[in-house]
Amino acid sequence: MSSKNNQAIVRATGLLVIEVKNSNPNGDPDRESDPRVRSHDQRGMITGVSFKRKLRDLVENKEGAVWKQLGQVDKDQEYQILESRQHDRNDIKNLLKKDFENFKKRFWDGRVFGNTFLEEGGGDTIRSGVANFALGVSVAPVRVERMTNTKKSGAQEGKDRGMAPLGYRIVEHGVYGMPFFINPTAATKTGCTKRDIRLLLELIRYAYPHTASHIRPLVEVRHAWYAEHKTPLGSFSEFGFIEAMTPAKRSDPDKPSSEWSEYEVPSSLPEELERKTTGLYDLCVALPAWCEDKGNDSTRS
Repeated sequence: MSSKNNQAIVRATGLLVIEVKNSNPNGDPDRESDPRVRSHDQRGMITGVSFKRKLRDLVENKEGAVWKQLGQVDKDQEYQILESRQHDRNDIKNLLKKDFENFKKRFWDGRVFGNTFLEEGGGDTIRSGVANFALGVSVAPVRVERMTNTKKSGAQEGKDRGMAPLGYRIVEHGVYGMPFFINPTAATKTGCTKRDIRLLLELIRYAYPHTASHIRPLVEVRHAWYAEHKTPLGSFSEFGFIEAMTPAKRSDPDKPSSEWSEYEVPSSLPEELERKTTGLYDLCVALPAWCEDKGNDSTRS
């Protein structure tokens, strides 16, 4: 890919504001799939890996409504998912070693997020992607509820019904902030294009409603704040942006919440910070203008 196409990707900083109601947004395998909670202050956590998995699932499901509406349906072979169970690990290793350019062309998540084949110690790998999602942490502590599920038919000998003791583990309510970053410097390595980033930004609002499950029925990205820097090196403080756009609990900040209305939710940046951006967007409402310009796609050479 030419350097000109790589430069078309703009450095950006974002913050997902995620609301959770009676759902488990991210189970902890070390704690029997309890919702993830920080031990010292009981604030909930959602890993960036968990969120990226949902984006991957939407792209991998080529028969799904989201891909058919948003995807490059005429280029399905360029939008395969590296982190897919259908791939043979040895085939991927061989592709990495023998045809790295084709590896980059095939896998959307490899171009955007990098890959995790690092432990193999292969030759040319992508150690860090263009898009990075950080740990999401709840604004206030969360209350975890646990209950036993039953089903009509028995699954154990001598039992007239099925039992899953404490198998249903949910967060009663929580509002989480998950920072994310677009780093164009990594595109020189991954082969990522502006078209790849546009798809990422389009997918964010659909991540939870189109991957809902029994244990995760009510999780939503309420806001996806996104601002592009004026220079490739960065024109504003990313920490400052995150602090400015993170909701605050109106009262009792150290107690769990029950409703969205308990939070003060910013909708604009301080003037001094806004001057250093090209504009603030809520990706749940509208995308940057360049996303609407389909003729602005980068091409691979």
